[in-house]
Amino acid sequence: MATVGISASINVSKIDKTKLIKGEKGTYLNITAFVNLDEKDQYDNNGMITQSTTKEERDAGNQGAILGNSRVFYTGESNNSSPKDKKETVNDKIPLEEIPF
Repeated sequence: MATVGISASINVSKIDKTKLIKGEKGTYLNITAFVNLDEKDQYDNNGMITQSTTKEERDAGNQGAILGNSRVFYTGESNNSSPKDKKETVNDKIPLEEIPF
């Protein structure tokens, strides 16, 4: 099974506050992540994060606000399916045991 690590940042000032969901353990926002593993933009991002929309909003042609970007920082095999002698790497370049933290 393949594993992908993604980091993201969002501009919280762009959040439509009416879409915040008050839950028992906190306040939540539904988001959607679009990730393209094959291409990067001019800033080295692989995708974007948008505020989720309902089916009715999508049917009406409304799109969720773009809140930020995402970047793939790791791709590889999960521990469950990879052979024990295969070394795990970050972006298939740096062996994990060589990372100083």
